[in-house]
Amino acid sequence: MKSRTKVVVIGGGIAGCSTLYHLTQEGWTDVVLVERDELTSGTTWHSAAQVTNFGMNQTMVGLKSHSIALYKKLRDDPDYPVGYHHGDGGIRLANTEAQMQGYRHFASMARGMGVTYEVIDAQECARRHPLISTDNLLGGLWDGEDGDIDPAQLCQALAFHARKAGAEVYRNTPVTGLTRHKDDTWTVHTEHGDIDCDCVVNAGGYRVNEIGAMMGVQHPVASMEHQYFITEDIPAIAEAGHRMPLLRCPISDYYSRQEKGGLLVGFYEQDCKTWGMDGISPAFSNDLCPDDLDRVMDVLEGAFERMPALTDVGIKRVVNGPITYTIDGAPLVGPIPGKRNAFCIIGLRAGLGEGGGHGWLLAQQIVHGEAQYDTWCIDPRRFTGHATVELTARKAIEDYQNEFRFHFPHEHRPAGRNAKTTPLTPVLAAEGAEFTVVNGWERVDYIKPSPDFHPTLSFDFDEAFDVVAAEIANVQANVGLAEVNGFNRIEITGADRHAFLDRMVCGTVTKRDGRVGLGYLLNHHGCVKAEATFANLPASDRGPARVWYGSAAASEYHDMDWLAAHVKDGEDVQLRSLTNDQTILVLAGPKARDVLAKCARGDWSAAAFPWLSVRECCIGFAPATVMGVSFSGELAYEIHVPNASLYAAYLALKEAGADHGLKLFGARAVEAMRMEMGFLHWKADLITEFDPFETGLSRFVKLDKGDFVGKAALIARQKNGPTAQLVTLQVEASHAPAHPGASVMRDGKVVGTVTSGEYGHRVGMNLAYAFVSPQTSGDETGLSIDMCGEMVGAQIVTQPLYDPDFIRMRS
Repeated sequence: MKSRTKVVVIGGGIAGCSTLYHLTQEGWTDVVLVERDELTSGTTWHSAAQVTNFGMNQTMVGLKSHSIALYKKLRDDPDYPVGYHHGDGGIRLANTEAQMQGYRHFASMARGMGVTYEVIDAQECARRHPLISTDNLLGGLWDGEDGDIDPAQLCQALAFHARKAGAEVYRNTPVTGLTRHKDDTWTVHTEHGDIDCDCVVNAGGYRVNEIGAMMGVQHPVASMEHQYFITEDIPAIAEAGHRMPLLRCPISDYYSRQEKGGLLVGFYEQDCKTWGMDGISPAFSNDLCPDDLDRVMDVLEGAFERMPALTDVGIKRVVNGPITYTIDGAPLVGPIPGKRNAFCIIGLRAGLGEGGGHGWLLAQQIVHGEAQYDTWCIDPRRFTGHATVELTARKAIEDYQNEFRFHFPHEHRPAGRNAKTTPLTPVLAAEGAEFTVVNGWERVDYIKPSPDFHPTLSFDFDEAFDVVAAEIANVQANVGLAEVNGFNRIEITGADRHAFLDRMVCGTVTKRDGRVGLGYLLNHHGCVKAEATFANLPASDRGPARVWYGSAAASEYHDMDWLAAHVKDGEDVQLRSLTNDQTILVLAGPKARDVLAKCARGDWSAAAFPWLSVRECCIGFAPATVMGVSFSGELAYEIHVPNASLYAAYLALKEAGADHGLKLFGARAVEAMRMEMGFLHWKADLITEFDPFETGLSRFVKLDKGDFVGKAALIARQKNGPTAQLVTLQVEASHAPAHPGASVMRDGKVVGTVTSGEYGHRVGMNLAYAFVSPQTSGDETGLSIDMCGEMVGAQIVTQPLYDPDFIRMRS
């Protein structure tokens, strides 16, 4: 066994084998996989092994398309062929128009990745799948690439080709410990000796947290028992003359695919069960849980109604085994938070179907620092301190019970709510707040007009449209107050803090005390990594001279990892997170200064406290730090308050605003207002696939300054010209917004993809942002957006549309 290698992958299921294979494809051949037992002895061996091209966003579609292409290549490989039924097709059923509308959106989204889904009616569903009834059925979504694969053959083939390229695989080699060294290399301790390596990968399947404990982390992954059975031969299958398409049924919570002359039928019952929460026996390998068909009888009855042929056939075999889930159902693929040179590929509940793509994207991250797609939707750092296994188990149960029911826009399901709150959460709830969730935080979405106000789940504008419009109107005319909790805040101290930030940011970094600036951080490929505000606070009784780095709530772990990785040895820079210690109260509107002046001592005039200023003060008697910044386009102040004093500050602002028409507003209003201003949203419009010039941020780039992270790569990208351009579109529709992922079309061809969409109430326009081809970005005519199957006209407009000279913000 080797004593030194570049990467050690722990786990020999689809996740580990795919990662090992793809590392060799990226040129790293000095890599090792260790497996405690035999390959595929965990969840992989009993997988239902369905391979679909369906995904909820473009990254997921892209990685699944890669999986399919790879599996076809392995199927046809003469040295080590894999059993793969490709192209049987698959149908996702629907019995409501809202579900059909969602399918039309997903078809639009997939088109931008070169993937074709068909939305078909009930009769066509039955024509393509002759075993199903059309009772209580409207139609479905057809994926012509759907199929299934042999799990063991797939993993053995990946290992075979990885070995052929130079990788090594050590079976029956349990890992007993992990040691991280000062230079951020690792030692993997096994029963057969130690292996020193540059990077370590946790691909441990349902034993993920046994491996995580060895490096002092707990991953938000929990396992669920999942049952399927295999039937005896069904005559109607033989009579059909073709293989049966796969079926996924949100109406009755089951799926099926052909297995030889019969069917494999799997269940997502409501009376579901977590597994392994109190530990997993070391002897559990190539093993199953006890059968429990009584638990799925309600689902089975629905399956009988949809597929009557099941009532006349016997069961040959029952399988009940664990599958892993995360908090949002998507896997964790990428860097482990706070552990440099440590990665994971875990929580793959649909591991066989998409594992080829996950290993592909992870290998790119390990070798190149980034993948070719923005991978935030699967990034392990998208969950932060609230992400316990207990919370994950609750969300896993909820996801399991809704396996084939996609999330609608603005839908937030009830399990695991109130994971992160502030002292104001119950106060705002009493004021009628409807909450959204941002990185676990309960954040006000809007204020309900009545307690029984429940908008319809839809891809159209819902009943909250007029409520949000009224909130915006008050902010525009008077003054609004909003709580923005969870905002990522990193305090940077030390004599070298400004030089450090100058090296991290691609533009000018404000260094003057009392001033605030906005800047963008690039990755090593010259593309957008992060967006942040920088507030320079002088030394005071609250702390030394310091910079407050502020960014999106979701970026808490992501940005801290990025900054910490770039502090040089000997550099006098210290980083400290204040994210969970303070909360922002936003005061916005033309009367905001009057309200602030009434409850805080000092001169708050435009001359004494201009736009982009920062000052420590008290709101009433509550200590606060006030910044003159705006995401709404109105005169606005961010008031940063320690959580212990938050309620006191809130009461002081409410009292001061009583005579000025102060009303609460929420996140939906902010989203609409920021789009009118041309302000961008991290991980919606700001993604790692594009550089700042392509993203319309040229004014924030200063190529004539000293070196900064990504500078050389950015200059090289400029020579090749842009790959796309972010534009603002006016959408010619009044019934619905354009949703992220929707395809922008011209002459029947895809020329771009929507990143954000919302109605601009102050300008009276339905707005969307989209990355479009460079040739398209200069032409304002002839565009349309595929909005849930309807081609809607769209026109490129200049941003910002509202107050383009920022007069209201500076007033």
